[in-house]
Amino acid sequence: MMRQYVWRWQVKMQPKKRMSRFASVISGLLAGFLFAGGFFAAGAIPAQAQAAESAVIIMYHRFGEKSFSSTNITLEQLEEHIKILTSGAYTVLPLPDIIKKIKDGTPLPARTVGITIDDAYQSTFTEAWPRLKKAKLPFTVFVSTDHLDRKLKNMMSWDQIRTLVKNGVTIGHHTASHLHMADHSQEKNKHDIKTASKRFQEELGFVPKIFAFPYGEASRTVIDVVRHAGFQVAFGQHSGAFNRASPQYYLPRFAMNEKYGSPARFKTAVNALALPVAEITPEDPLIVPADNPPAIGFTVTKDVKNLKLLACYASHAGRAKTLQLGANRIEVRIDQPFPTGRTRINCTLPAGGGRWHWFGWQYYRPKNAR
Repeated sequence: MMRQYVWRWQVKMQPKKRMSRFASVISGLLAGFLFAGGFFAAGAIPAQAQAAESAVIIMYHRFGEKSFSSTNITLEQLEEHIKILTSGAYTVLPLPDIIKKIKDGTPLPARTVGITIDDAYQSTFTEAWPRLKKAKLPFTVFVSTDHLDRKLKNMMSWDQIRTLVKNGVTIGHHTASHLHMADHSQEKNKHDIKTASKRFQEELGFVPKIFAFPYGEASRTVIDVVRHAGFQVAFGQHSGAFNRASPQYYLPRFAMNEKYGSPARFKTAVNALALPVAEITPEDPLIVPADNPPAIGFTVTKDVKNLKLLACYASHAGRAKTLQLGANRIEVRIDQPFPTGRTRINCTLPAGGGRWHWFGWQYYRPKNAR
């Protein structure tokens, strides 16, 4: 069940009556772009009550590599992001510190942000690191070890990784081969993680305790593999803020690229607040033919008012139909089957002060699914 993935230290919720299942869903990166800079309906709830309970994690891949626009941000965009983060309105903390504070129940500074970079491309070392270092902004690099071992020209080297470590950069685990984990067996995924862990130990003298799923793709089985491997937490690539109630082994990150890296979109992301949810259905992010489109739903676990203002979007179908059952159960309906590959959903609710409560999720339909 999904609730086994939430933070182990979380107070156990009282069981709730199961709701009926509906067809479903929500969004890819639409909601934030539609709402950025917009006006809020009267009666929008104040954000301050939960400001110290949420954190936002930003995800990058490449910097100044314009041939890869879907995973790249321009250097101008990066510098704009740094300018925003150093404006005094935000607190950028190392990812392990954010995780520890949430684990311990320690209040976070308002507008806490973490920075992550996936895959260890060379531009991380040559372009991002000098700028982030100058701005005194901590960050985490998620490394797939095979990429470094192959000594590819566009990838960082182990020597460069060691340099980052010596300068206080956090290294995260990203498997050995950067495989599509949801397409492979438990044995294959376990072997890939163990292979990478061995290489980390050999090259760095430690094994990272924070994990990120390649491509953000996961399934209940894959999440179990990662959990049993001993990682503290694991991150996907779905949008949203997270808090203590969020699934510990499938945490959200806002992805940045050229198309979705504007200052307005960035501000929308770093000002997001977690929408406190539990009892997420379906429990498995993997889409199976017999349940496509899936019946998506979740229970809002705190007194978040004006749920009628909640809007949900699907990356393949636009705005979805939402239904509120009772005081705090949300069901999301969508008519179109999920396509092969990744589908993201986003549900957002105005929180006042230009901020949004945000819940995102990513589903994956294997290529061999019919």
